[in-house]
Amino acid sequence: MTTPTPTLAVKVLRAPRAHRTSLVFAIACGVVAVMTLAAVFAPFVAPYPPDAVDFTAVNAGPSAAHWLGTDGLGRDLLSRLVYGARTALLGPLLVVIGSTVIGMLLGLIAGWRGGWIDAVLGRVFDVLFAFPSLLIAIMAVALFGKGLVAPVIAMSIAYAPFVARLTRALVKAERTRPYVAAYRVQGFGGAWIAFRRVLPNVTPIVGAQSALNFGYVLAELAGISFLGLGVQPPTPDWGAMINEAQSGVAGGYFLPAIVPAVAVVLVVVAVNIIGEELSDRIGGGVPA
Repeated sequence: MTTPTPTLAVKVLRAPRAHRTSLVFAIACGVVAVMTLAAVFAPFVAPYPPDAVDFTAVNAGPSAAHWLGTDGLGRDLLSRLVYGARTALLGPLLVVIGSTVIGMLLGLIAGWRGGWIDAVLGRVFDVLFAFPSLLIAIMAVALFGKGLVAPVIAMSIAYAPFVARLTRALVKAERTRPYVAAYRVQGFGGAWIAFRRVLPNVTPIVGAQSALNFGYVLAELAGISFLGLGVQPPTPDWGAMINEAQSGVAGGYFLPAIVPAVAVVLVVVAVNIIGEELSDRIGGGVPA
């Protein structure tokens, strides 16, 4: 009896776990790389301008002229998806950078100094934890107006406590290491040791954990745009595209909503896989 040749899916499932993990990690990196390159080189990648209207191809399906079809105004979905990646990825990137810088600075101060400074900052973190980041972003939009700037600033502040708490725990653990005592014996000041030696040691772990925030922020910013509070037309954005496609869904045209929704899901899942893998490889984790 001839043994059937295993399919590619079966081979992947039979492969060692480390190999499967590396394969999934590589695919996730590829997804993020493709989306990033498409956003950077959007004018060269997109087949049409993002706002080019063609009333002869309204809600058209995929074809040679429009690979992903068109929306309710005849705009090419692939072009809008590519251009929309710019705002969809830029906003979360700014939030991650801002929250990481703020959180690491506050966490370093709290973990290194301890005492009443640590207690006060801890209470501030607890207060911010009590408010969901999405709610803080909506409040910022209500105060400062619609757009990308207000939600990015608000969510940077909202996510900073997550980074600060991790940094604080890592710094408190590093503070007891022998190399810190050796630097003190040599006469180096506490601020120099904290910023020049302790901070670089905890940065890789904090960076890997912060990468996980990117996916959450992307989903939340897309939700804000979906509510009409984020990026405003005519600027293409994935969340705004889903919002604009609602009327088409009622008429049975699902593609204009599915395309940006799938893009959001793919990037969020890919970034989470990358963040988890980097955290595992670096040995991330909050010390007890």
